[in-house]
Amino acid sequence: MSQKRISQRIWEIDFLRGLSIILVVCYHLLYDLGEYVGVKRFLRFSTDLTTVAWVVAQHFFAGLFIVLSGISSTLTRSNLRRGLKLLAVSLIITAATYIYNPPSTIWFGILQLLAVSILIYGAAFERAKPKICAAWGIIVLGLGFIVPLLRKSMTIRFDWLLPFGIHSPGFYSFDYFPLIPWLGVFLIGAALGGTLYEPRQSLLPWNLPQSFVNVAGRHSLLIYIVHQPVILAILYVLGLMK
Repeated sequence: MSQKRISQRIWEIDFLRGLSIILVVCYHLLYDLGEYVGVKRFLRFSTDLTTVAWVVAQHFFAGLFIVLSGISSTLTRSNLRRGLKLLAVSLIITAATYIYNPPSTIWFGILQLLAVSILIYGAAFERAKPKICAAWGIIVLGLGFIVPLLRKSMTIRFDWLLPFGIHSPGFYSFDYFPLIPWLGVFLIGAALGGTLYEPRQSLLPWNLPQSFVNVAGRHSLLIYIVHQPVILAILYVLGLMK
């Protein structure tokens, strides 16, 4: 990427996106060490990711990534192309995980959520005012409290509504981010983008230098795609896989 294009990017968005993807890589590294190597702790961090602290942490940096994606969608006019590209990549990942380990298949993971959210935003909200995005974001978040109650009160024996958070009791996905409530988080991000970044420039008054984190933020999709195969390959080469 040329120096001119780098200078035109919004520093804090790249930095926060880079921080998010680095946290995702660390999270998956801990999972792999616990699941495939049998390590209980690594660098003083527990590999038991079912604890409340880890669940909260996972939702925090995933939510941050989704908000940033919503903000970024207000800074481009190529949302259709971006959404379709991301959808294609996400479907390839679903196919690959199904071939590698069917019980751990990723059904409507975070990439599929982002792809569909970008397409919905591009089709219905791209020209809407930020307050409209915020209002719909709040509505979808509100539905996020209703859907679990519906699942408990109804006997659902199918999974074809799983993109909306409606599925059978036996449904499992290694990575699952349904539109309800996460599309609401995306739209809140779009509202923030349309408000805070309407001038399409950084909110920071300083000319900050680029960092490794910013570079990771600019290449977050590539890092997300390759990091798990790379981690597993390294563990296999080192003879640590159980």
